[in-house]
Amino acid sequence: MKKYLLIYALITTTIIVVGTRYFLGENSRLENNNYALMQSVQSYRTKADENAASVQVLRLKIGEYEELRAADAERIRKLGVKLKRLESAAKNVTNTTVNIAAPLRDTVIVRDTLHLHDTVRVFRWRDSWVTVDGVIDNDSVSCSVSSVDTLHQIIHRIPRRFLFFRYGTKAIRQEIVSSNPHTEVVYSEVVSFR
Repeated sequence: MKKYLLIYALITTTIIVVGTRYFLGENSRLENNNYALMQSVQSYRTKADENAASVQVLRLKIGEYEELRAADAERIRKLGVKLKRLESAAKNVTNTTVNIAAPLRDTVIVRDTLHLHDTVRVFRWRDSWVTVDGVIDNDSVSCSVSSVDTLHQIIHRIPRRFLFFRYGTKAIRQEIVSSNPHTEVVYSEVVSFR
């Protein structure tokens, strides 16, 4: 009889310990997700004077991702990737704003149909990241803007701290650095799958 009570006590204790660890981990995950959803993108400049942003990673299960981000899940399926094989999914929105002051110059255009000479004003401005070409005609303006940018994404973990000791994982953050000084990261979202 004591043997059965001992086995019952061990099984019950194991179930309680495993269940408690699971629910504490799930509670921590949901708490971090709430914080990540309430937090906005933190913008800053690096020591190299590049625009950068930081955002906390959202940790979801595949079922939660399919339910809450149905459009993104469908887009991933159309790429031929199975959702169960995903490690993480990221979405970034950037805005490039450039204030331009470019000199105007007159250019003579010969139109073949009527053999007339016409004058238009042309401007061109460029730097290492943005190129702007434009023509100002009698009553219209046509402009071409081309912008090149590289976004560097770094996903890292933030450890828990107790006194001087670091252990475990408190949160996972993503750092985004833009190589284009005119670009600002407006929105970023990273979903990590368990």
